[in-house]
Amino acid sequence: MKLMVLMVPLILVSGFVVIFGLRSTTTSSWDFIARQPAWLWWGHIGNSSLNGASSVTVHAKESDESPPLINGFSPPPQAVEALPFEDHFAFGGFLSAEYTLACSAVTVTNVLKQDVSETSGPIAAPANEALDLASKTRHKTEHTSLEKLEAGLQKARVALKEAKNGKQADDPDYAPAGPMYWNAKVFHRSYLEMEKQFKVFVYGEGEPPVFHNGPCRSIYSMEGNFIHRMEIDGHFRTKDPDKAHVYFLPFSVAMMVRFVYERDSRDFGPIRRTVSDYINLISGKYPFWNRSLGADHFMLACHDWGPEASFSVPHLGKISIRALCNANTSEKFNPIKDVSLPEINLLTGSIKGFVGGLSPSKRSILAFFAGRLHGPIRPVVLEHWENKDDDIKVHQHLPKGISYYEMMRRSKFCLCPSGYEVASPRIVEALYAGCVPVLISDHYVPPFSDV
Repeated sequence: MKLMVLMVPLILVSGFVVIFGLRSTTTSSWDFIARQPAWLWWGHIGNSSLNGASSVTVHAKESDESPPLINGFSPPPQAVEALPFEDHFAFGGFLSAEYTLACSAVTVTNVLKQDVSETSGPIAAPANEALDLASKTRHKTEHTSLEKLEAGLQKARVALKEAKNGKQADDPDYAPAGPMYWNAKVFHRSYLEMEKQFKVFVYGEGEPPVFHNGPCRSIYSMEGNFIHRMEIDGHFRTKDPDKAHVYFLPFSVAMMVRFVYERDSRDFGPIRRTVSDYINLISGKYPFWNRSLGADHFMLACHDWGPEASFSVPHLGKISIRALCNANTSEKFNPIKDVSLPEINLLTGSIKGFVGGLSPSKRSILAFFAGRLHGPIRPVVLEHWENKDDDIKVHQHLPKGISYYEMMRRSKFCLCPSGYEVASPRIVEALYAGCVPVLISDHYVPPFSDV
């Protein structure tokens, strides 16, 4: 009770000190603001006006040429001009909140240092002392790892905006061009920025064959190749999780189907528990999953059960990034956050013999398809074209002695109808053979369709 009797007047008086101190020390307050990065106070203007958590009020002006009025005063021009307008909202600052906290903290500290019996009332801290403490408080958190990452990303956004406006990036190696890109210059700049700063942290937990391992000689080869490349990569992979932009969950759904799932049991429970247990493990050991609820984490799967495995943990399926070969929007693939992954069947683990073909003028076959009869689309294709047109070669089984890849090299167009699932390795195989892939599919988001 004695503590309450003491603290309530202190809090009230501290509030009045801050309010009247701000009004009477306008010049010194702006001197303090001018010494801070522009994004610190400007970012807080945007946040405070939305959250209502700040004692600083923003008065909008009709003209964009002048900075907003804060408590009736205009900020110094050097602070306004420190960054482009877009950068002002790239970072969140809490200047006013820290200023208020600092003033209150100094006031309370000074009072507690004195003999309560000899003190007639709380003694307000000098404004300069409060401002110095606020400056020190800001300095301690000014260069956190997240802020450094966001600063780098903001530079990348500015570079992409410049590219969108027509500025070509300097690249002695290769500069993409042509109508196949939505915007070749933006794609090029994005790729260069990725090579320059993008970092991935791979969780070390988990043991092969289910973790840190994957198939490299099957239709799921992309899954295994990516996992293995990340294990040995020295460019994009970082050992410091605080420097990572994204966090990779290194499990293989194809290997779970092989080693965890009980064949023909139709029981998906063991796979769900494996994924769930792994998320529980890394979220309990590291702060990163809980910090974003998995939004900056990603999984990768080429097995048809990849989407199903992702929903073993709700946040993994709904919030995290999923790189999937089976990019089916009817199975909750979300192109806003998920990535469509190309699929290829590498029976030998190599693309040797896949690349190349005749020039278009020397290709005698207009269109070609050969594949098993499953799914709703392929029976229709075979019904219309099998053995009915010399220019369109459609087969369920190729005649003996005819090479599948040689037929692709002789064809101008390669039909890629979906089977039971939307993805097909024929898309990549056709591109390697110089054959134009013709996608016949519902609900499929093709790889690289965003660029």
